[in-house]
Amino acid sequence: MNSGTTITAGIDGSRASLDAADWAAREAGRRRLPLRLLHAGTRPRVSARVPDVDVPAGRTRTTLDRAAIQLSYAHPALDIVARDTETPAVPALLAAAAESETLVVGSRGRTGHPALAGFLTGSVALTVAAGATCPVVLVRAGELPEDEREFTQGRTPMSAASYRPVVLGLDLEHPADDLIGYAFDTAAVRSAPLLVVHAWTLSPLHDPAPAVPSAIVPSPGGANDQETGRRRALTGTLRPWRHKFPDAPVAEQVVHGRPGDQLLRASTGAGLLIVGRRAGERLGRAARTVIRQVTCPVVVVPHG
Repeated sequence: MNSGTTITAGIDGSRASLDAADWAAREAGRRRLPLRLLHAGTRPRVSARVPDVDVPAGRTRTTLDRAAIQLSYAHPALDIVARDTETPAVPALLAAAAESETLVVGSRGRTGHPALAGFLTGSVALTVAAGATCPVVLVRAGELPEDEREFTQGRTPMSAASYRPVVLGLDLEHPADDLIGYAFDTAAVRSAPLLVVHAWTLSPLHDPAPAVPSAIVPSPGGANDQETGRRRALTGTLRPWRHKFPDAPVAEQVVHGRPGDQLLRASTGAGLLIVGRRAGERLGRAARTVIRQVTCPVVVVPHG
């Protein structure tokens, strides 16, 4: 996973992409990074910094211009760069990902039908999430700033409300540092609780050994023995991260069942769901399940 110095948001004029850009602006503010807005597939223009986005005489204001100006008013302290490129969306976004800390895209583009729930299989968003070298955040149309915070009553302003939990789905076969570190850091910048979920099913009869670190797991046995071993493995995997983030409220959950289904349950009421993808491989079944059905933004983090 690369370590860029900007948050990039893809803009295509759809409601989903504009909501994703607003989410990206908030994330850039939290991480104190500049925001880059990228509109692909149009005649390239010279990059412009906002709020100094002045439309030259004789040129109609574009979707990118309008998005940049709107975000500059909503986030006046944020450094925003707007850029058009003729390159098609997928290669343009993948190239941008190589230079970004995080890439943010909407859940569906212009071809998305409002009656369809979830992310469209084969869409630009899914293709980019499956191939980017940085974390990719997929944001649904209609995502609002208050959706990432706990509901408060009375006169407490929304901006002062606590963030909803961050949920990490962790495969103990591949407990990558890039993935775990991203989750802990993301929760920390929000001062949000982190819930780490490991879901598992009984190993096939021909391969009864649990697929978790052998140094932590006891000899294979029944379901109870396997679950005990997995709980120990999860605790051991997270121990150094708890030391690195001593103030982070972290909860661990080991559940029996299909990972995708269990992550959907765990993410109910969450502000963000994080899943991993092994570098060079396609999205796994659990990642595809949550991307299609989860109700909060989901992050796909590539790892070795």
